[in-house]
This record gives sequence, C-alpha cells and structure tokens, in this order.
Amino acid sequence: MLERYDATLAAHPALAGRLAPLRAAVAAHVTALDPDQPRRTPSATPSATGAPAAAGAPKASGTPQASGAPAEAVPAKPEEAVTALAEAERDLAETRTVALAEAPGELARLLASVAACGAVHHHLLTSTPGAAQ
Repeated sequence: MLERYDATLAAHPALAGRLAPLRAAVAAHVTALDPDQPRRTPSATPSATGAPAAAGAPKASGTPQASGAPAEAVPAKPEEAVTALAEAERDLAETRTVALAEAPGELARLLASVAACGAVHHHLLTSTPGAAQ
C-alpha cells in the first residue's frame, strides 16, 4: 500500500496535500506490522507502479501477504488514481479483517486497528474534500 501511495504521488504531485497524511498513516502501519523492515520516507524514490492490494500486510502465519500479482500502473487521471487508492485501501482493510480470525491476540488487535484505519482512508478518498457532510 505504501508503494501505491508513493507511485501515485510521483505520478500526481498535485495530490500531495490530500494524500500525504494518509501515506504517513500507512507508513506507520508498515512499521507497526513489521518493525524489522527499514523505514521508508516520502523522499525515497517511488516505483513507477503501485504494489498489489495486500502489500504491507504482516508476515505472521495466518495473516495477509502480498499475493505476488503484478503491480498495477497508476492511472493517468488524478481522480482515477485516487479511486484506485481507495479501492486498494478497501481491499486491504477487508483482507486484514478476514485475517483477524486466525491471528493471535496482540496481532489481531493491531490488524483490527489498521483495518479500521484503512476503512477510514477509503471513506476519505471517496468523499469530496471540503464538502459538508
């Protein structure tokens, strides 16, 4: 997911104000789920493509992992790129929610938290910024 945000920001820098806070949360999730993984900063060179929807998931047994499916290119239109991120957030939140059934206690609590955050990201990405609710 972090790679998807980086690729989207590289392709559409004008979206930085909207996406930067969400990307920061995803980076924190990566660190929480895999504290041994080196930290990536927004200044890291992003790939030209996004990661599979399950990327950034924990590696513990019974938890979601990258499917090995080919990465998707960032859509050319900014609004389509945001939609693609929203769908990836929703899919990853659903994957993490399903993984709760097999996860041990502390990991299950963490997965529940990051799944809920992913659902909020989906909502924020599909809502109109600045619109009254």
